[in-house]
Amino acid sequence: MRAPPDPTRVLLVAMLLPGMGHVWTGRAARGLGFALFALLGGWLTARFAAPDASLVGRHAGGFFVWALSIPDAYRGARLDRVWAERASS
Repeated sequence: MRAPPDPTRVLLVAMLLPGMGHVWTGRAARGLGFALFALLGGWLTARFAAPDASLVGRHAGGFFVWALSIPDAYRGARLDRVWAERASS
């Protein structure tokens, strides 16, 4: 059995692309779900946002889902690391 990835690196990957931290830790369905809802949220917000809204304001729904996915991926990686350490001792 291979060791789980370093939670800090998972955090960095999750900050680069929504859902990719989950995919790296083996939770592909969860990661792709986050990515899908980030895209959907960003599209919906852009569709209904005021024309003078900033870039972040126009895509706030997607950024919100992305922001939720980051600590979730980190938490999953931390739990994987704890379980691996318990199993090896």
